[in-house]
Amino acid sequence: MIFGYKPSKPGRFILVLPLAGMGMFILLYLVAAFMYPGGSWMYPEAESFSFWNNYLCDLLDYYAVNGELNHGRFPARIALGFLVSALILLWYYLPGFLPKKNSNQKLMWISGLLALLTTFFLSTGTHDITVRIAGGLGTLAFLSLFVELYRIGLIRLFITGILCLIIFLINYYIYETGTYIKALPIIQKITFAAFISWFVVLNLAMISKAGEASIK
Repeated sequence: MIFGYKPSKPGRFILVLPLAGMGMFILLYLVAAFMYPGGSWMYPEAESFSFWNNYLCDLLDYYAVNGELNHGRFPARIALGFLVSALILLWYYLPGFLPKKNSNQKLMWISGLLALLTTFFLSTGTHDITVRIAGGLGTLAFLSLFVELYRIGLIRLFITGILCLIIFLINYYIYETGTYIKALPIIQKITFAAFISWFVVLNLAMISKAGEASIK
């Protein structure tokens, strides 16, 4: 959709790949959590990964919070690669399922792809700036997509998408201000679960409409 190009609808097989990628992310992150040596920012000396106290990004770090070498970083980084690649593939083809090419779709497409590409840098030691850039671009992409979902009558996806974005903004507010910071590890996981579930539903909608003229 750059310079007038709009991706066409792929076959159903291609659209299954994002689902597989999201599934691999969940599986490999569970493996990474099992391999994590221990320690969280609230309890540095704790053993193993804590669902309640560790952040998901802790699994990407070279060293665990307790100072030990983090062998879980390998599956965690591979998991991140699977997730981002899956969502890039989904987002790349998304405009092909929307009728009437317009400038809002172009904004949605470009900002979404840039946000996802930026996310690859989460494991490079630039966590804070990566979160801010990807978060800003991602918010713009989602707002643009919500306009399109409303236009074509996908109201459930529109409403649940807004709820996911609200959860993300709460997550980001806590991250930036430190307010209720003790709750952030749980809210972060809720945010991930909400967005992955939403993307799965969107992906399934695209698969079910792959043979039609539009997603409507």
